[in-house]
Amino acid sequence: MKRAYVIVFFVIVVAALVGLAISRHAGYVLIAYDGFRYESSLWAALALLVALVVLVWLVRGLVRLLTTSGGVVNPWSRRNRSRRVQVAIEQGQMDLAEGRWASAQRHLHRAAEAEPQPLLYYLGAARAANEQGRYEESDNLLERALERQPHAELAIALNHAQLQLDRGDSEGALTTLQAMQERHPHNPQVLRQLQRLYRQRGEWSELIRLMPELRKDKVLPAQELAELEKRAWGENLSLAAYRGVEGESAPAGLPALEKAWQQLTSAQRQEPALILAYAEQLRRHGADVQAEEVLRTAMKREYNAHLARLYGLVRGSDSGKQLQTAEGWLKNHPDDPGLLLTLGRLCLQSSLWGKARDYLEASLRLQRNPEACAELARLLGQLGETDRSNQLFQEGLGLLDERLLARPLPALARA
Repeated sequence: MKRAYVIVFFVIVVAALVGLAISRHAGYVLIAYDGFRYESSLWAALALLVALVVLVWLVRGLVRLLTTSGGVVNPWSRRNRSRRVQVAIEQGQMDLAEGRWASAQRHLHRAAEAEPQPLLYYLGAARAANEQGRYEESDNLLERALERQPHAELAIALNHAQLQLDRGDSEGALTTLQAMQERHPHNPQVLRQLQRLYRQRGEWSELIRLMPELRKDKVLPAQELAELEKRAWGENLSLAAYRGVEGESAPAGLPALEKAWQQLTSAQRQEPALILAYAEQLRRHGADVQAEEVLRTAMKREYNAHLARLYGLVRGSDSGKQLQTAEGWLKNHPDDPGLLLTLGRLCLQSSLWGKARDYLEASLRLQRNPEACAELARLLGQLGETDRSNQLFQEGLGLLDERLLARPLPALARA
């Protein structure tokens, strides 16, 4: 209200000043050009000028109003087209996030066809089609994206590989990623997805070949890469004796296993996890004496509980010396239940029933383990302690799979 009063006051003052000026002198204006002649008072000329300005302003506003109204009313106007595309983008993204695949595909496809940079919308529409099982439509959308934005080939191919994996086509995903590796050999995402796929498919020899590139391009953290490399070599050792080495036609068996072991570096042949895998395969192929020697040599360098546990499962050339070696480890590791289990097993091999029982019971006091339960139950059964033997067998079964035994058995059908 105060502002209105000020404006009214200002208008009154200006009108009073103008009226005073007019009363003092009317003024004179003459405009003559060629045959045109205009004469009037100064104030009449000014009033005409103001009227012309107001008229121009009104005409301009009317034209703008008509133009805007036409854009609103006309469904094919640029304004309405832009609005429809924006609605399709927003709705399509929301549908995609909430899993309404058919609606997401429809809206995102519409947005992609209208936008100058359609990559993200095509990728979203392809994913929605893939989730519906419309694999051909999904691939067509990706091809359309490649036509519209050919420089985005790598991004489209990475998404294609992921969609192929989602639909269970690991072979197709592998082909896609290998093609991208040839064209973009140092791309971290290609290498990351490729190593993940090799792991899923169990292609450990291929993963081993990829290791230098993974390390050079720093695709994974150093610790994770080291663990992955150890696992790859370990799995490769486990498979080598059954299918030859790295796809070669070498015969399966110990020669292939030995060749895989020799391919390791000197540092890798001292890794406990790889030694464990190698010794385990030697044992499975009947080379217990060689496995015992490998384990004993490794334990001289550094004690490892997993190697100590496996030591009780191999049969060396001299069982007495093998037991003596394991008892030497007990001096520095008296609280290792796996080592006590190994000592119990070695005593069983040498028919030292009393010592075997002591070692196995000591192992169980430290850790309730199904293997120790089974070994002690077997010994007690042989010694005639049937009740305790059966009790330990039952305990061992429960430890093997507590989740399974926790479920109630179905009622027996009665005839």
